[in-house]
Amino acid sequence: MKIALVGNPNSGKTTLFNLLTGMNAKIGNWPGVTIEKKSGTIKNTTHEIVDLPGIYSLSPYTEEEKVARAFIFNESPDLIINIVDATSLERSLYLTTQLLELGIPVLIALNMADMLPKRGLKIDIQKLSYELKTEVIQISALKATGIQDLIFAIDKTKAPIPYGIYDANIENSIIKIINNLPSNLLYKRFVAVKILEEDKYFSKYNFPILFDIIKETSHNYDTDLEEIVATERYNYIERVREICINKIAQEKTISDKLDEIFLNKWIAFPLFALIMFLIYYLSVGVVGKSTIDLINNITDSLKIFISNWLSNFKISNLIISLIVDGIMTGVGAVLSFVPQLIILFLCISILETSGYMSRTALLLDKLFKKIGLNGKSLIPFIVGSGCSVPGIMSSKIIENDDEKKMTAILTPFIPCSAKLPIIALFTSYFFPNNSGIISASLYFFAIVIIIISALVMKKFVFKNTSSTYISELPEYKLPSLKYVSKDVFDKIISFIKRAGSVILICSIIVWFLVSFSWDLKYNLGIENSILASIGKKISWIFVPMLGTNSWEVTVSAIQGLVAKEQVVSSMAVIGGVSEDLQNTNFILNNNGAFGFFTSVSAYAFMVFNLFSAPCFGALAAMRKEIGGTKELLKVISFEISLAWLLATIVYQIGHRIEIGIFNIANFIIVAILIAIIIKICMSKLKHQNSECARCPYCKSCDKN
Repeated sequence: MKIALVGNPNSGKTTLFNLLTGMNAKIGNWPGVTIEKKSGTIKNTTHEIVDLPGIYSLSPYTEEEKVARAFIFNESPDLIINIVDATSLERSLYLTTQLLELGIPVLIALNMADMLPKRGLKIDIQKLSYELKTEVIQISALKATGIQDLIFAIDKTKAPIPYGIYDANIENSIIKIINNLPSNLLYKRFVAVKILEEDKYFSKYNFPILFDIIKETSHNYDTDLEEIVATERYNYIERVREICINKIAQEKTISDKLDEIFLNKWIAFPLFALIMFLIYYLSVGVVGKSTIDLINNITDSLKIFISNWLSNFKISNLIISLIVDGIMTGVGAVLSFVPQLIILFLCISILETSGYMSRTALLLDKLFKKIGLNGKSLIPFIVGSGCSVPGIMSSKIIENDDEKKMTAILTPFIPCSAKLPIIALFTSYFFPNNSGIISASLYFFAIVIIIISALVMKKFVFKNTSSTYISELPEYKLPSLKYVSKDVFDKIISFIKRAGSVILICSIIVWFLVSFSWDLKYNLGIENSILASIGKKISWIFVPMLGTNSWEVTVSAIQGLVAKEQVVSSMAVIGGVSEDLQNTNFILNNNGAFGFFTSVSAYAFMVFNLFSAPCFGALAAMRKEIGGTKELLKVISFEISLAWLLATIVYQIGHRIEIGIFNIANFIIVAILIAIIIKICMSKLKHQNSECARCPYCKSCDKN
């Protein structure tokens, strides 16, 4: 039996899927789109279950809805398990009414019903089953209760009895349309309703007689039929709610109490800023400071051991240099930052699974809307903190095309796991006592530049940015240790795989270019190498932002286009190959940083790598989202120019006024926090001076 698992986002669908399959799922992408596809076999059965993307309806407004509807129409599942959030019955049942119209057997899994008493509610399961004319099983996906009852009900669930939920005029029109549809067509009632709504997906059935039926029906209403059908659905859902839900003594939920803090208009923004600061302070500052030297010492000892061991077998110096100075140095320089990444991914995963990030998206929606973005833009930004590639790809969830393009372009500005090694390396060496604060300042710097860039794009490039963000806030919950561990593990493995593939290849290439001259003679000195000759031709470009001419830094920064981790790897390989450090214009210390950097130029170099064009993988993902190679070239030019300009400004100002970069970083953080507080105070004052009787809590007021 083929089963489709369908439900709203945040309804517990993924948790239920994992319980049913034992987490033995096949994961891939749906054909033609980057939305994740999961399928598996229900434990102790032969039933195949497919986890469809989280959707609110079967109307094709989003990529997820298109995927879900296409699967149902093309694959014809034998059964649909519709997971319904009992705490948001009205919202969940809208999708249910559409599923019931398909005529496919629908088994409803009523999730989180155990939380209803805290909301002062109780659902009569028998009445709900009778009203919906299908089987309803009460479960708790989080507590793993009711799962066996759900599995047992799969084989006995039958197709729902067709019945009318609309007024007589709509119902008569539906019957007329059904009678004029092809006899072999599946899901006739669903199709008839969609034709009545003038859904373009079913325009192929626009026979003249159907036009007459639609025209005749619409004459009885003052608005379009799609709105009438939606209103009738909600009227039906309201009737079901009145019949099946009873009010009992209500108690304040933990989520309500936490929302009073995290969504408080006075402290919500400062709390968000503090949380993000602590994440970077913990991952880069505390952990980075304590692990980089330790791992580097282990790596150095291993390189010495391997070098001596190979020498015992009379292996040539060229091969030893390739293995030790090329492969081990390049890959090891990147892998030494894995502990920081583990902490970063762990913190982000906890925030996501706890329900806090959904609140943050809602919180930032007002700000995002003013700069031409959408609350959903936060999701690509958060995902992008792990890797820009999935971050850019997740911008698909944004319906407005201009907002989607802006989000895809700006997502690489968020410090990702590939940029973290650069930040951790330079902050730990040049700012050993303040590495956490310096790294956090770069994160807030990125936020400021994203806001400014978005405003510029909204003004001059993307002007159609006016969509509305709607999101359901899930209950706060303790993160699942199993899920968080698996999420962090998958991300770390992905990072290590890249270090073992792209970084490995690039490290070998850099070693070759830095070890050989143009006439392919080995070990003539690093200044006579192929890489040095190339770097010297273009190193002048970096002089304004570094204060010195360095081909080593130039070629390392350019390799960031292949992979940002390669910046650190390239520096390590260049330094590792050089035998006579005194004759070069740089000194490589144990941390892999070039000695001629000052604190100001080091910060400027980090700024350049933060905002310059992302790696090839991210650029490929961006090309698909923004509409072609021509647009991509414009974006690359914009990001490289912006990065160079910002880095130059940082260096020139910091160098001329001779102010410590630590003070500049503190100034950036404090200035942002002060701006947030002033904004909140001004907003509050505006409300107090307004004549709106509903202030200050009216969400619909444009002054709120």
